[in-house]
Amino acid sequence: MRFPLRLFLIAITAFLQAPLSAQMPFYTDNADVTDQGTLHFEGYNELDGLQSAQYPDLRQNTANFKVNYGLPRNLELDFDIPWLAIYRASASRTTLGNGDADMGIKWNFYKSSRPLRIPSLSSSLYVEFPTGDERQSLGSGETDYALNSIAQESISDKTRLTGNFGFLFAGNTSTGVLGIQTTRGHVYTGGVSLTHDFNPRLTFGGELYGAIDDNNGLGKDQLQALLGGAWAFNSRTSFTFAIIGGAHIASPKIGCQFGYEIDFPLRHASPQIKSAVNDPIATPQRRTQ
Repeated sequence: MRFPLRLFLIAITAFLQAPLSAQMPFYTDNADVTDQGTLHFEGYNELDGLQSAQYPDLRQNTANFKVNYGLPRNLELDFDIPWLAIYRASASRTTLGNGDADMGIKWNFYKSSRPLRIPSLSSSLYVEFPTGDERQSLGSGETDYALNSIAQESISDKTRLTGNFGFLFAGNTSTGVLGIQTTRGHVYTGGVSLTHDFNPRLTFGGELYGAIDDNNGLGKDQLQALLGGAWAFNSRTSFTFAIIGGAHIASPKIGCQFGYEIDFPLRHASPQIKSAVNDPIATPQRRTQ
């Protein structure tokens, strides 16, 4: 084993003892943020079969890598960048390369004190930079700006309902050939997910997620459903999985996703163990996730 790989594996092993901050594999973001002083890393690989209207594009593989860092006052910094492979019919060339890099900040400004009261509330602002090659459909060629609002209600100690409403006031939702690809006008996004902790390790749920632009002539609306969950190996590491199906051209026809999450507390770690997909409800004294 080469030294860099050995060092990486030792580092992972050394940090497997603290809570996760997660919403994978769902596109609907949850209200929680990464614990202060914790570096949260997640990666997933998603293989999608494309709608027939996308021909000669047949399939897209997206490997996405994301880093979150928890700040004081329930703030979180985010950065992610995808690696894309777009497979086309035999007469066309397969495209490989990085997509558009994304940076954002998220604020969990209200934590619900108990179930079935006012839901936990968060908001986020994201800026996506045109780092992908637009000529090869790896990037949009535009800088995108998006706001997202998040509400999460715990129906019980083990079941959570989460809703998102987002507004892209410049740019689009595309990742490779998927998503709404217009670069003019506005895009509205929304999603709702329901998750349940079947035991302390397994969380499973479903989601409906979509987007619509304000230019009806483009015909690029997006609507997809997801079934998936997470299996917590321990309090810091989870394996995530999902199947995806879509009904519009900007969504995959069918797809599957596998990923993982790891927390690296740099100077602070909350002692309690969370479920695989977290609940941001807290008591006045401490978070009980």
